[in-house]
Amino acid sequence: MTTIHTTTPVVVFTGAVKEFGAVRAVDGLDLTIGQGERVALLGRNGAGKSTSIGLLLGLDDPTAGSVRLCGVPPVQAVRDGRVGAMLQDFKPVSRATVRELVSFVAGTYPAPLPVDEVLELAGLTELAGRRADKLSGGQAQRVSFAVAMAGDPDLLVLDEPTAALDVQARRAFWASMRTFTDRGKTVLFSTHHLEEADQNSDRIVVIDRGRLIADGSSAEIKRTVGVGVVSFDLPSEPLPSGLEDLPGVVSVEVAGGRVRLRTSDSDATVGALPRLVTPRGLEIAAAGLEDAFLSLTSHATDPSAASSSADAPVTSQKAGK
Repeated sequence: MTTIHTTTPVVVFTGAVKEFGAVRAVDGLDLTIGQGERVALLGRNGAGKSTSIGLLLGLDDPTAGSVRLCGVPPVQAVRDGRVGAMLQDFKPVSRATVRELVSFVAGTYPAPLPVDEVLELAGLTELAGRRADKLSGGQAQRVSFAVAMAGDPDLLVLDEPTAALDVQARRAFWASMRTFTDRGKTVLFSTHHLEEADQNSDRIVVIDRGRLIADGSSAEIKRTVGVGVVSFDLPSEPLPSGLEDLPGVVSVEVAGGRVRLRTSDSDATVGALPRLVTPRGLEIAAAGLEDAFLSLTSHATDPSAASSSADAPVTSQKAGK
């Protein structure tokens, strides 16, 4: 899949490797992100996302290969105020108000944004006089966003930025992020909310086992995977075995009283399905980003894990898919 970048690369990973003893967390990562791009970084737990972000921010040095931000090593880019980061372990300074905290951080950058503008962008104007360490989890998350933006960085790195936010706050956050990137800034964010990646990124990068396995727009990734979904009502009798062996089937999921078959050939799957079960409420749909992501990152599991329980999702994948 080919992705066109702008003329000014902000992030460049070149054959980046990071090893922790015998564990290779990042394995030859090549990635370029251009100015003004909004890029979602997706991967399963343990795929190498956090380690890649650590390399990007200069928190770790690569074992091999290189990482460059704005043409210089990450540590220098951070020192020069070119990077802002919103990480999951943010803890506000005790006793400081929101305004005092944002003002202090802004003062460490060479050309920061006006503090009032930062507070407005982060939805914190009404909380400016409150102690930052006395805020709710969602409010503290907004403070973390304000701190990341305060220096008007060229690159904003967001690690699970909406983890503590409710639906309304999440929408407000992404609106603020788009306002920030409309100024020509670059944003790289990781998230487990795939709909957020779908709606708020120009480009999606998927890594697995420390390697880049997909890179493109959401639409491109869905088309490239070529997976559809065949679903039907969970039958009253026990779900028959062998669904994962039907033509085209990539995985079988049972959840909410429905059976979902992710398949690379919907016609072949539907044609063979009556051999095992009479499908009621049959539906055929194009793959969403979640289906594409699962197809890209699924590895062989025990097919016997599939059951007819409707209380929780149960998924099995076909080996070799």
